Amino acid sequence: MPKGRESGMPEAAMWSTFFNIEAALNQLDCRDVANVVEFGCGYGHFTVSAARRSTGRVFAFDIEPEMVEFTRQTLAEDGLTNAVVSQRDFMVDGTGLLEGQADYAMAFNILHIEEPHVLLQEAARVLKPGGKLAVMHWKFDERTPRGPSLSIRPTLEQCRAWAEAAGFELLHSGDLAGCPWHWGLVLKRSKKEFRHASLH
Repeated sequence: MPKGRESGMPEAAMWSTFFNIEAALNQLDCRDVANVVEFGCGYGHFTVSAARRSTGRVFAFDIEPEMVEFTRQTLAEDGLTNAVVSQRDFMVDGTGLLEGQADYAMAFNILHIEEPHVLLQEAARVLKPGGKLAVMHWKFDERTPRGPSLSIRPTLEQCRAWAEAAGFELLHSGDLAGCPWHWGLVLKRSKKEFRHASLH
């Protein structure tokens, strides 16, 4: 299965130092959410926090079997049973979720992939009208300690434009508290009928 461009991950302990997870999710409106979908769970740091906050279920996906197993183990250690973690190439096969099944979607550090519109259209499909999409990414700054090369790293403005073309409306955006190297976007799924749209 194909992987996203420059999708390598550092060690879990190092990765967690780049974020204040609770502060970021608060700012990204992840409070008392019902069903959540996560595109690319990685080590599951945000998966675990979202599962604690969810009043429904968390559906987390990653293409890497090692990341899936790590996240499952972390959830089990925390006694969380409301998250389903699946190995899946959602860029090719979608998530397999029903249309309108989710209330909140997370796309963190992933929109440098070659076809971001495919992911955003799937997010629009699985979110109910008015559901929220949270986007986080590395700042467009060569001083960041990690992140994809600047040649493929999207800016906040680019991600906003891509999301709006996929049927989302901006709610708020900006730097994230406790995450000095990241910015965030929160958008809502338009209440208009969902239709696939090309960003080309």
